[in-house]
Amino acid sequence: MLEIDELAVRLPRTARPAIDHISLTVAANETVGLVGESGSGKSLTARAVLGLLPKDAQISGEIRMDGADVLTMSPAGLRRHRTHSAAMIYQDPRAALSPFRRIGDFLAEILREEIGAKAARSRAVELLELVGLSEPERRVRQYPHELSGGMLQRVVIAAALAGEPRLLLADEPTTALDVTTQAEIIGLLRDLRARMRTGMLFITHDLELAATICDRVYVMYAGRIVETGLTRRLFAEPRHPYTSGLLAATPRVSALGTLPPAIPGRPPDLLSAPPGCRFAPRCPHVMDSCTAAAPPLVDGVACVKAEL
Repeated sequence: MLEIDELAVRLPRTARPAIDHISLTVAANETVGLVGESGSGKSLTARAVLGLLPKDAQISGEIRMDGADVLTMSPAGLRRHRTHSAAMIYQDPRAALSPFRRIGDFLAEILREEIGAKAARSRAVELLELVGLSEPERRVRQYPHELSGGMLQRVVIAAALAGEPRLLLADEPTTALDVTTQAEIIGLLRDLRARMRTGMLFITHDLELAATICDRVYVMYAGRIVETGLTRRLFAEPRHPYTSGLLAATPRVSALGTLPPAIPGRPPDLLSAPPGCRFAPRCPHVMDSCTAAAPPLVDGVACVKAEL
């Protein structure tokens, strides 16, 4: 359903691409994780799928939805694409909703142009019911401040589902929620995917969360895919040192009282372009060959050590 092929995005006045020739796919009724530290290019990848890249960015490669290239769509085609082909679930629902507008008005606006004001109002109630929000007829008359964070996240999910898209882009959709509400939202997303056969690109820095919902995972570092594979295999037998470091740095209940080992150093920013493997300055297994040339993605991993 979604095919990203050798996508590269370079922003103005930067030393390296923000997204560096990545390729990934998402099928119907499949959840694919895109994980990595902040600044790795995950959210920019999702924006690229919606055609929301900066106008002055240099872009190459292809992003195909059902065979149509998003990067060559007309403005009218992009509007249809962002409603019926792909839709975003954002990280902070309070930032996505206006505090001065009722929930029903927010949802109806998405639909009014296509089905009319009256039908849009009825559909707004149906959408809130679909995402499991209690008393949907009352909720459409309420303002965002009258709902909890978990309820607002359900509203944002309902808005994403308004055009019945085939692909959902979930960008850290549970970060602002407590653990119990987070579990409810993950359960809702899993249920909606099964019922609607919707594909999902799930963006997160939380590897434990990715393990609970994703069928496959792409690990991204400094704009590149460094490892990919089935979730169970990748988490049980990580092959790239960065993936191993992320897993080791995950806090665990069994290790209460001790801090998990952190990956030393920081990811490179866009103003620097280290030669070879971008993870080399932080890698405990670095060799001379690591800094000579960037290793290609071979058999699901981009690492010289993994090839030995």
